[in-house]
Amino acid sequence: MRKPFLKHRWLLTLVLCLIPTAAFAVDEAAGEPLLNSLDAAFGQFVNKIFDVLFFSIGGFPLIVLWLIFGAVFFTIRLKFVNFRLFGHAIDIVRGKHDDPNAPGEVSHFQALATALSATVGLGNIAGVAIAISVGGPGATLWMTLGGLLGMSSKMVECTLGQKYRIIKPSGSVAGGPMYYLSRGFAEIGLKPLGNVLAILFSICCIFAAFGAANMIQVNQSYSAVRQVLPIYPWLYGLILALLVGLVIIGGIHRIGQVAGTIVPVMCVLYVAAALWILLVNFTQIPNAIGTIFQQAFTPQAVEGGVIGVIVQGFRRSTFSNEAGVGSAAIAHSAARTDRPIKEGLVALLEPFIDTVVICNMTALVVVITGVYNNPEYEAIRKAGEGAALTSVAFGTVISWFPILLAISVFLFAFSTMISWSYYAEKAWEYLFSERSLIVYRILFVGATFIGAIAKPQSVLDFGDATFFAMALFNLFGMYFLTNKVVEDLSDYERYLKRAKL
Repeated sequence: MRKPFLKHRWLLTLVLCLIPTAAFAVDEAAGEPLLNSLDAAFGQFVNKIFDVLFFSIGGFPLIVLWLIFGAVFFTIRLKFVNFRLFGHAIDIVRGKHDDPNAPGEVSHFQALATALSATVGLGNIAGVAIAISVGGPGATLWMTLGGLLGMSSKMVECTLGQKYRIIKPSGSVAGGPMYYLSRGFAEIGLKPLGNVLAILFSICCIFAAFGAANMIQVNQSYSAVRQVLPIYPWLYGLILALLVGLVIIGGIHRIGQVAGTIVPVMCVLYVAAALWILLVNFTQIPNAIGTIFQQAFTPQAVEGGVIGVIVQGFRRSTFSNEAGVGSAAIAHSAARTDRPIKEGLVALLEPFIDTVVICNMTALVVVITGVYNNPEYEAIRKAGEGAALTSVAFGTVISWFPILLAISVFLFAFSTMISWSYYAEKAWEYLFSERSLIVYRILFVGATFIGAIAKPQSVLDFGDATFFAMALFNLFGMYFLTNKVVEDLSDYERYLKRAKL
């Protein structure tokens, strides 16, 4: 019988490997040249990927157009289901339509909490501040529109995740784009193409987990935490690496439990703080909203003009709510349900909560306090430290708010990282095998440490590049499989009508 301690030997090995690195990092005089060299090399690598993915036509990156077109297409194709069945989706989350005997590993609420813990994060805090500082207040309007349209994209991908998931003999579930791309395309006679798309998506998912969902989270959260707690970046990275490692050992059950606890707490903390600032500045809200609408169409001093504002808004919207990227479909695949479409309806709530509610609160705080164009904070904006900029905005109202924000940011980052670790774990399992997951986990925890000591801009660009690359292959597959979702939705609506009669 294997001793319980040996189950954690990989974590102990990682800690022993990081200690010499951490000790070296303490000596900033010796460590700084090495870090600068690594960052320069890393930056060159990232720039090449970034240039390919964000190739523009008329100032509009093709990847952003791809996401906008997809969101509009799914909204129209499903007859605005994001608005028609919004109330019904809330009822499903509340458990009013649950089947206790349905197959799966977690409840509707736990699946929603796990997916939200991956989306409600630094994108809501750092991403919004970055969008406004680069694209101006008008980016908020386009970000909101992206969230509303993205509800349909999220529904399609999560329905497909449920529809084509695999339930193993052990009872565990494997699902997500890699499965509906391979199995769904096989159904329509395009099996070779589906397999290629599934492999490419899985590779991008793994790299996105390292970059967008790991390194960016720890990097941006550190910029907020250090505002209230002087701490070495290597020490912060080491602490987060240990905490993340301890949680991801337990798989989806432990991640679901932790997310189900953390998500409500961090949302309440952050929303309460934002609401307090908005109440204190209640008379300025109409002016802030007016500024947002005005600069959405007539931006001032924004590179790229109106197109630049639209790009920033939709880009940060997608980075925040992940609609069309395919990541949330992995978490929702594990939910207990008798009908895939029900879980898709649950999923459409995510962009609304994440972008329409929470992101807009952050945006109003940033605009009202004026930190986005205050020369005093130019250095923070140029460094790409969005979380630090939001922290400053909160701190302009009440001095101790940055402490509360630092706690929220830490929880946001932590919950996002553990949820995304599960996403990439399933992608790794699809490409390789379940037995090799220990290699992935060590790499993931190691990336947490690297994210703490890397320069923000390089990490931000790497995260964006790997993250949006997932959407290339996922959306392509969703277009081909949309009819399957339309059929399931029509059947479910007929069922609801019969139930009412």
